[in-house]
Amino acid sequence: MNMLQLSIVHRLPQSYRWRAGFTGSKVEPIPQQNGPCENCLVGLKLLSPDGEKAWPVMHKLSQALSDIEVDCSVVECEGEPTLFVNGQDEFAATCRLKNFGVAIAETFSGQNPF
Repeated sequence: MNMLQLSIVHRLPQSYRWRAGFTGSKVEPIPQQNGPCENCLVGLKLLSPDGEKAWPVMHKLSQALSDIEVDCSVVECEGEPTLFVNGQDEFAATCRLKNFGVAIAETFSGQNPF
């Protein structure tokens, strides 16, 4: 079975930007804003697999996005490999990953809406 089909990613809750002088290699969180953020990055982190096994999977995910010309980078964030894409490319990126069989974990409040 394809390793990507066993992968689960989730979107990090905060937005990021490239650190000055480290475009493509280091990120920093952006303080929360009310409006849309230009040049914001979205981070996608693997829930499984994790540890050292996550790096090759993240590079395969990055290649899948590069194949459709979505700019992305795999960068270490909080000790784990994280795939960063431009905010405006988030929907194209998650759609492409879903087409490869990657599960996208959604956040929920846990409150009953009824």
